Amino acid sequence: MPVGAESWLPLSPGERSVAIEVLVHGPLSRTDLARRLDLSPGSLTRLTKPLIESRLLVEVQEAGVPAGGRQGRPSQPLDVVADSRYFLGFKITQDMVYGVLTTLRSEIVAHHDRPLVTRDPGEVADLLAGMTTELSRGRRRVAGIGIGVGGLVEGRAVVGESPFLGWKGVPLAGLVEERTGLPVVVENDTAAFVEAETWFGAGRGLDRFVVLTIGAGIGYGLVLGGRRVPYSGDEDRGFGRHWILDPYGPLTPDGRRGSAVSLLTIPNIRYQVRAAVGRDLTYEEILASAAAGEPVAARVIEEAGRALGALVAQIANFVMPEKILLAGEGVGLMDVAGKVVQDTVRDNRHPRAAPVGLETRVSDFHDWARGAAVLAIQVLVLGATQV
Repeated sequence: MPVGAESWLPLSPGERSVAIEVLVHGPLSRTDLARRLDLSPGSLTRLTKPLIESRLLVEVQEAGVPAGGRQGRPSQPLDVVADSRYFLGFKITQDMVYGVLTTLRSEIVAHHDRPLVTRDPGEVADLLAGMTTELSRGRRRVAGIGIGVGGLVEGRAVVGESPFLGWKGVPLAGLVEERTGLPVVVENDTAAFVEAETWFGAGRGLDRFVVLTIGAGIGYGLVLGGRRVPYSGDEDRGFGRHWILDPYGPLTPDGRRGSAVSLLTIPNIRYQVRAAVGRDLTYEEILASAAAGEPVAARVIEEAGRALGALVAQIANFVMPEKILLAGEGVGLMDVAGKVVQDTVRDNRHPRAAPVGLETRVSDFHDWARGAAVLAIQVLVLGATQV
């Protein structure tokens, strides 16, 4: 069983701003830090003193300057000690639990996965506790746990509704805390993934950033002013079902006719092909068939490519992001229909509009588990109530 949570004293808003800046962008000299946060030298000294005393921040040698080569505090940048604390992140899917152990800077140092053979909340919590023990083996400074779940999460503690798991009103954080002795944060999995990319990934340092995920469902996250816009309700799950891209498009069991979900998600792409050819194919088999020119698969994948291009263009037109990250287990679509996607984006944008900064990431579920660990870092270490 891991050692109980080790944390720092609660941070004031000013201290939190300093800690986040160094965590995400460090090491930083005091001069750079004061400029970034618009602080006077005296205010910066006041805010950094307790952070250094608590060992959340440390003074490090300036890059390129030999020890003793320059005097005075301005030559001693501030940084975090990445391996001073470890965090656990879990991503729960319909049939698996993916777990990672990360440093304070979200670097994955271990991973451990287990099949989900039951959806009973108590037994799932038992499984998470066992994975916590396995991942924490040999690590003394495990500070907390983050859990990502598809669906509506209330108060970062209760799974209000998760259709993938058949849960309603499950107090998952409390169940896992009872079994591990560690503080736990639960969040919508897409929100957690967006936070990780905003702080440590594709959106680092960007003012306007969008994450779009395709796979079992459609996920969407928006970052404005460098901060994720929180969901006001359950709109993440409803996003793809209600965004109609082609009113004459396919009608599938999940999603309205011609919606993003009907056109782009893996289950509905498989449904369309199965309905046409009378046999079940995996997503990878459909992509391979489309690439080889098989008519049914090629038509379904080309239609999905046009839908994705239209969706990207509409997001770019309204949000004007600096970058859109396309991720999820369904991004193999770009390998086969990438030209269709790009042509459709261009056709749905003003001729003089700036090119859309579209980055495609083949991400596995460990990346999503890492996102949950980042939520734990933000909330449990830095005391951020809304990130």
